[in-house]
Amino acid sequence: MFGVFGLWKTFNSVVFYLTLVIGLGGLVGNGFVLWHLGLHIKKGPFSVYLLHLAAADFLFLSCQVGFSVVQAALGSQDALYFVLTFLGFAAGLWLLAAFSAERCLSDIFPTCYQSCRPRYASAVLCALAWALTLPAVLVPAHACGLLHSRTRPLACLRYHAASVTWLLALACAACTAGLVLFIWVACCSQRQRPRFYGIALGAVLLFLFCGLPFVLYWSLRPLLNFLLPVFPPLATLLACVNSSSKPLIYFVLGQQPGKREPLRAVLQRALGE
Repeated sequence: MFGVFGLWKTFNSVVFYLTLVIGLGGLVGNGFVLWHLGLHIKKGPFSVYLLHLAAADFLFLSCQVGFSVVQAALGSQDALYFVLTFLGFAAGLWLLAAFSAERCLSDIFPTCYQSCRPRYASAVLCALAWALTLPAVLVPAHACGLLHSRTRPLACLRYHAASVTWLLALACAACTAGLVLFIWVACCSQRQRPRFYGIALGAVLLFLFCGLPFVLYWSLRPLLNFLLPVFPPLATLLACVNSSSKPLIYFVLGQQPGKREPLRAVLQRALGE
């Protein structure tokens, strides 16, 4: 009994500090992307999505690291921590779905896309993503007692089901757009690989393997906490990997083999339009 308890405590500590280290690294990487993409790189319709996606990842990792430090110092954790961190994650999911869907449509229907797309569509969709994420997360959290001690069971069930449906729809949209883009470029398109193809595909694959467990945790949080206590820390760790790895994708795709260049030049090549 004491051996199992000690093993569980060791596992929790390893996952906790690994999550903290990955989160700190992701903060540095996303901060670098925000600084250069926001101030030094000319933005187009797709890089606007990536700027907001970096901001969402930075918000998620900031909350995760901040509350982890508080937890390490005080030895306690409040449900409010999970709600605030999930806000950044959910906004990032919305932005990823919009980016991957638009990237897919622009390559399959290039003429229609260029002639019919409104000029400020990216900015409007990003603003909608941030605005609609707040009620989609905070309303069910309030009804289910995550923001205060009072719980309204019927309202909780109704709002939480709507929130989960919304999240799963966004996840399906992002994954479907990524799959269609991959099949189109690999099998059907005769043109050279479109710009941002690697970024869209890499971000969708990252979400599929590392971000989806965090959506599952939001959907079934009380049940998973009770039946599978190993799942929440692992889902949080994978979510941090998801948010921290996107700057690495930009760096790999922007780098030229055999050349040593400043990071700004690499990001310019990967993200500039």
